[in-house]
Amino acid sequence: MRKCIDVHTHSCLSPCASDDMIPAVIAIEALDKGIDILALTDHNSTRNLPAFSQACEIAGITPIFGIETTTIEEIHLLSLFKTLEEAMDFGTWIESLLPPLKNNSRLFGHELVVDVEGEVLEELDLFLYGPADISYDELVLKSLNLGALAIPAHIDRHANSVISNLGFLPPLPYSAVESIAYPPTVDTGPYTVIQSSDAHYAEHIGRRRFFIETEKEGFDALKEALELNAVTMLQS
Repeated sequence: MRKCIDVHTHSCLSPCASDDMIPAVIAIEALDKGIDILALTDHNSTRNLPAFSQACEIAGITPIFGIETTTIEEIHLLSLFKTLEEAMDFGTWIESLLPPLKNNSRLFGHELVVDVEGEVLEELDLFLYGPADISYDELVLKSLNLGALAIPAHIDRHANSVISNLGFLPPLPYSAVESIAYPPTVDTGPYTVIQSSDAHYAEHIGRRRFFIETEKEGFDALKEALELNAVTMLQS
């Protein structure tokens, strides 16, 4: 069975995303775009994952519970978990590593925690776009040791990517690497390459995606396909 996958999206919790990106809108838009497996990966926080889980259940989409962490080198890494509980624990820990800076919503945007109906439960004061106090190498290995998938984000981007910030791709046991362009314009080494939308607005959901053929479901299907490098993508 063919599955369409997008593992990099942002909700209204991420300061750089639209306030309209409530989890219900994300799930409905993904359903309309034919996405079967969808991850929410807000910056340095997982607080909208409970609403995302409920929204995906209603829409009939398989949720993957993620976070996009900024390391001390200001590199973005996706950590994707099988269960909501695992991801929430990880998100709480990542928040504890952030510098105690207040968000300026007029400059950077709001950081809204919402329920499945889109009602605002809280607006965070903690600035979520800063670097967590953990190195890139440490974060990759920590994610993997906790059973998550560890995927360097947009490695061909000119900012906040491992190649732009370090100048190379360290040889670590990544689950995959994410490229904006396909074929990639940078050296991806021996790793499985995927594309995902990095959506901050509803219309961007599914603009980049990848496909797998599997008889398994959800996280296990995704993990196996990445391990086997059994993914396909559309040409950029």
